[in-house]
Amino acid sequence: MAKVSKKRAAVNSKIEEGKLYAIDNACSLVKEVNTTKFNASVDLHIRLGVDPRKADQAIRGTVSLPHGTGKTKRVLVFCTPDKEEEAKAAGADYAGLDEYITKIQGGWTDVDVIIAMPQVMAKVGRIGRTLGPRGLMPNPKTGTVTPDVASAVKEVKKGKISFRVDKYGIIHTSVGRVSFSPDQIKDNAMEVLSTIIKMKPSSAKGTYMKSVTMASTMSPGIKIDPKSIK
Repeated sequence: MAKVSKKRAAVNSKIEEGKLYAIDNACSLVKEVNTTKFNASVDLHIRLGVDPRKADQAIRGTVSLPHGTGKTKRVLVFCTPDKEEEAKAAGADYAGLDEYITKIQGGWTDVDVIIAMPQVMAKVGRIGRTLGPRGLMPNPKTGTVTPDVASAVKEVKKGKISFRVDKYGIIHTSVGRVSFSPDQIKDNAMEVLSTIIKMKPSSAKGTYMKSVTMASTMSPGIKIDPKSIK
């Protein structure tokens, strides 16, 4: 059995096994139990009572975090030549088409979000097998396929994130960094959770939000009482 460091043991002792914490307490505790020396991400792991194989229960969407993500996202825009300057002026890190498709075919995926104009999606579809598994494929449902690429770039840079349920019925998403105040973490978390609650499919039976866990990178998870999410 792996030996637990004194620091990790002290952190683990702060979280009561089996206890469900109110969201306010969890947002303070997640800062206390962080063991990293860097500004770690604070993530939510939400287990839903849905069957992702059914189209109407494959939950996915976007939300604008009130306090942003705490991370500067690298944005690539696939667009026609006349829109390249507009995209870059809005904050895009990269803008173009054929040269970036070639780069991605060569193994480059050093971006966080890809936005595309509808008229270039036929070409982008060629690299779908590379982008899809990495969660980078542009999609109209998440606002990343749009003729107004400048607005889409600005929203991403301000803190708009996308989320989707995985094949196990779980949504994993970041709601900030450990440098955020407990109130900022809570505001961001509630924005995500309330959006997901509103998206409950009418065909989903039983408990919809089965469990909610908050954790920072490499730190133990804190189970949140779903009843505290109002």
